[in-house]
Amino acid sequence: MTAVREPAPAGASAGAGSPAPAEAASRFRSPWRRTGSATGSGSGAHSGATHRTRPLDLLGLAPFAVYVAVFLGAPAYAVITAAFQDDSGNATLSNVTAALQDPYRHAFSVSIQLSVISAVLGAVLGLALAVAVSGARRDGFVHRAVTTASGVLAYFGGLPLAFVFLATLGPQGLVTKWLNSAGYNLTQHGFVLWNMAGLVLVYLYFQIPLMLLVIFPALDGLRPQWEEAARNLGASRFQYWLRVGGPLLAPPFLGAVLLLFANAFAAYATAYALSTGSVPLVPIQIGSVMSGNVLAGQQNIGNALGLWMIVVVGLVVVAYALLQRRTARWLR
Repeated sequence: MTAVREPAPAGASAGAGSPAPAEAASRFRSPWRRTGSATGSGSGAHSGATHRTRPLDLLGLAPFAVYVAVFLGAPAYAVITAAFQDDSGNATLSNVTAALQDPYRHAFSVSIQLSVISAVLGAVLGLALAVAVSGARRDGFVHRAVTTASGVLAYFGGLPLAFVFLATLGPQGLVTKWLNSAGYNLTQHGFVLWNMAGLVLVYLYFQIPLMLLVIFPALDGLRPQWEEAARNLGASRFQYWLRVGGPLLAPPFLGAVLLLFANAFAAYATAYALSTGSVPLVPIQIGSVMSGNVLAGQQNIGNALGLWMIVVVGLVVVAYALLQRRTARWLR
């Protein structure tokens, strides 16, 4: 019988002219690898072409740069330079040091206390509401209604907000009269709109919506696959938020707290309208000084208070930017 020789399998050595398995493997290129490398090189070239800045492209930033220079840069420069000058225009540090003495030091203490309390409460309540709303469909009515309302209420302040609360919880407000008829007197229990508790309540009206606007992108950045992977590994929902979701949300949450702090620290019109200037807050003190209520030889003490406010808000903004950069690579 004649032996029938079966063909050698693919990749097997068929003699001196056949490539070795290692050589054949080195010659083989996966189509995924080819696509990825081509895509990578193409995207790199496209990225280089896209991010190349031409002088003509900077003309689009000219109106914004002019706006910032006129309405932010020039006033800040005037405040900073005047803070280091006396009434005659000579250089001095007396204004800067006097701004850290009483009664202005007490104003800074009250302002920081009010800002911290309203920022922390607003952040916690806003986060709880945002987590509840994030479970709804993004294109649904609930999500869109809450987002739209937050965009409006976050910037609803000043005299209109003060009027709303005076008409509701003021001495002659509607809710106050209802409670009086029921036998509960708010004033006798120590609640008025111009003390610490009343101002915190008023500030929460715009702090919570602002927290929603800030924290929604971070919640949207949490991928459902991460929770599914944690569930597949046996983690409960609490363990997922403790080990995965919580650590990822911690930096944006702290950044939001800093943003709310700066927002409350610089608020002026609402507190002034509620208290007619009797609450010792730094913005109200600056307004009082600028109105002429200042001792002789301290004409620039208001500029020194403004300088310290710029320092505080500047530090808060820098810390907020650093926290945002920390989570940018995860929450995209």
